[in-house]
Amino acid sequence: MATRTDDPLMEAARAGDSKALESVLARHEKQVYRFGLRMCGSEEDAKEVLQETLLAAFRGIHAFRGDAELSTWLYQLARTHCHRLRRRRVGTPEEFQPLDSPAATHVAAEEATPDVVSLARQMGEVLQAAILALPEAHREVLILRDVEDLSAEEAAKVVGIEVRALKSRLHRARLQVREHLSTLMGEGAQGQAPACPELAQELSEFVAQEVDQATCVRLEDHLSRCPRCTDTCDSLKRTVSLCRRIPGDEVPAPVRAAVRQALSQATRP
Repeated sequence: MATRTDDPLMEAARAGDSKALESVLARHEKQVYRFGLRMCGSEEDAKEVLQETLLAAFRGIHAFRGDAELSTWLYQLARTHCHRLRRRRVGTPEEFQPLDSPAATHVAAEEATPDVVSLARQMGEVLQAAILALPEAHREVLILRDVEDLSAEEAAKVVGIEVRALKSRLHRARLQVREHLSTLMGEGAQGQAPACPELAQELSEFVAQEVDQATCVRLEDHLSRCPRCTDTCDSLKRTVSLCRRIPGDEVPAPVRAAVRQALSQATRP
């Protein structure tokens, strides 16, 4: 979030003081990087978004007149570069970067026990997987409002939509995240779902192996064409659907575990 203490530095920066500009941007680079990381899911992409955002800010500092908060302007720049990256990499796998990477999380308190830290990391991974599975338009409003803590008005300015539309998107995004989290946490799974012999024969090998996007494609293909699976394997369908929504070949650990569990239930004799 921007503060009014940015104003003197911004005035100095527009007057040509490069050190003042570096200082004011340094105050906001952490949020910009975090936004890029959660939007793109890749540390490498987040670095590029941060670099391009700061470069654009350096070049456009004289055009910024304070009509909006500095943070809003920087988020707008970062959002533009995120979209540009995604357009450039259409069809190219994106590397998954969990929320427990050092750059993506707050440092754990010194008094935190190893068990608490481990649980926090696991929950961070689950949440990041759920966020990455959202459509981009829903993901960005959720990040801006619930992660970056922007007001509805500020987030609407960043995205370029009316506040009412933003609230509608946010509501849908929160519902989707809740559904994804329920899937990942195993809620509502049908433990005694009728087994499909063909599914067991074709896919049981994946229970003990790594689950990647190719696995999810094969699972989805079977579920879409198998008459026996049409009204069964609901847990597996939900999990595979979630798996397929996350970009990249590397499936997040919580999703991989959920696929294995659902697959094991669906192929149980």
